[in-house]
Amino acid sequence: MRSWGYHKGMELRHLRYFVAVAEELHFGRAAERLHMAQPPLSQQIRMLEEELGVTLFHRTNRRVQLSEAGGAFLEEVYRLFDQLDRAVGTARRVNRGEIGRLRLGFVNSATYQVLPDICRAFRREYPDVVLDLQEHTSDFQLESLENGSLDVGLYRADAEYYRPQLPPTLNMTTVSREPLAIALPAGHRLAGTEPVPLAALSKEPFILSPQRVYPSYHDQIMRLCMGAGFTPRIVQEPILLTTIMSLVSVGIGVSVIPISLRHLDWRGVSFAPIAEENAVSDMVAIWRRDDASPVLRAFLDIMRKLALPAPHSS
Repeated sequence: MRSWGYHKGMELRHLRYFVAVAEELHFGRAAERLHMAQPPLSQQIRMLEEELGVTLFHRTNRRVQLSEAGGAFLEEVYRLFDQLDRAVGTARRVNRGEIGRLRLGFVNSATYQVLPDICRAFRREYPDVVLDLQEHTSDFQLESLENGSLDVGLYRADAEYYRPQLPPTLNMTTVSREPLAIALPAGHRLAGTEPVPLAALSKEPFILSPQRVYPSYHDQIMRLCMGAGFTPRIVQEPILLTTIMSLVSVGIGVSVIPISLRHLDWRGVSFAPIAEENAVSDMVAIWRRDDASPVLRAFLDIMRKLALPAPHSS
């Protein structure tokens, strides 16, 4: 507990009274300035002097002067008021989410489209907030959100399908939605600009991230394939997107990826759009329902302004 020394009875108003008298050097004018009567003001100053154990003013019938102790006390009170102004300003900035720290988890594919736009806009509006960016798989993000080591997470999930499965302690909003595409070895017979039905991949070996680390995205691809009449034959389950694309490039198999990744220069990889209209990928943001952090609130506001289509929260 903070110790307040010998001034336990002192209040901020006593310091304001002292400053008014010290600046006016006249109890009557100081009382008018404070919108109070002169006798109570004189009494409050005497009580302050008794509290401090020093004489702050030399009084005569004709004039009031600061004592040497009073002059020194005035300079310190000015510093105290300046510090108090800074403290009030800091508290208000924290309450507006302008100061603080945000621990943001994200999957690798968020860095190709969603994450840079959100971070750029947030840094522009809230330059004094520290963004602690952490690349994690979706399963790790969920665990970290629930144990409090992350504030918000970004990962891929079929939002409408996934929403009912979300733990009740967490909230979710859709940040972006984009079509999925097929990643194929260069020169593959299906590569081109024409949409390809997923059923055309029924005999192809699949490269897909493991269900244990990307459960929502993995399950979505499996549902899409089974909806097209087949269960994909998975031959490799790498965790990293770069590994998936490398394996596709050397002909190990095909994969299904967000279409935004086709604009990157993946040597040895061709792409094809998917014919099914429901083959879309949602980037979702997840956070704790009971998190009242102003910084988180500010981040979510920025994210919602940028989200396409307009996000919807559970």
